[in-house]
Amino acid sequence: MSINIHPTAIVSKEAEIGNNVTIGPYAIVEKKTKIGDRTVLRANSHVCEFTELGEDCVLYEHSVIGGLPQDLSYEGEETWVRIGNNVVCREFVTVNRATGEGEITRVGDNAYIMEGVHIAHNVRVGSFCTIANKSGLSGYVHIGDHTVVGGMCGFHQFVHVGDYSMVGGFSKIIQDIPPYCLASGNPCRVYDINRIGLKRQGFNAETRRILRDIYRIIYNSGLGIKDGIAQVAALYGELSEAKLIVDFAAATKRGFASRITQDWHSK
Repeated sequence: MSINIHPTAIVSKEAEIGNNVTIGPYAIVEKKTKIGDRTVLRANSHVCEFTELGEDCVLYEHSVIGGLPQDLSYEGEETWVRIGNNVVCREFVTVNRATGEGEITRVGDNAYIMEGVHIAHNVRVGSFCTIANKSGLSGYVHIGDHTVVGGMCGFHQFVHVGDYSMVGGFSKIIQDIPPYCLASGNPCRVYDINRIGLKRQGFNAETRRILRDIYRIIYNSGLGIKDGIAQVAALYGELSEAKLIVDFAAATKRGFASRITQDWHSK
């Protein structure tokens, strides 16, 4: 086992350090932590107790992972941060521990978290997500897999964003963004399906057409969102993409974001 620890770094003897880990100048690794193989902690990064980092991660300068939750209901209970494999946290990223005994703040595999992003207590960030500079995710926010969040976005607590969505920069997100959608604004509203993103992810033209039809039913049919979801379940219930949307709707706590007042694009 080869571990490269700079002489100025502070690493607890109770930390579990994997193979070929690099810990840079003035980095801090507290007790009750786990650092996966080949992970790199750059200068002045800080891994707090009750934090697990996966393999092949990179923490950039002044990132703080596993800090106590900024939540007045937190009473010192044991909670965790768990970061997946191949996750990048750029400069000054903060990820807070959860509130509630045994609860976890999670970041999935292959996430890219840009400079200054704050991920609060009990947040779940999916796999293959990109979150741009200085966005703030309040407590209990869920971000689905393969989702892109633009810079300087603010998320109300308990908001959910569905898989394969994209949220434009400077948005204020106070209601849920359903899967496969493109949304932006203050307050954030749904514009269209995430056409370009879905194409890049390998969704074929027919699937994209069906998704557009599904959201026409939900947003443009005059049925209302609840009845629109029911009709989608009846018409497309066997389609995996439709099932994802229906299940997402069943779990919503804050309701779907509204749409802009134009029909869906035809391409």
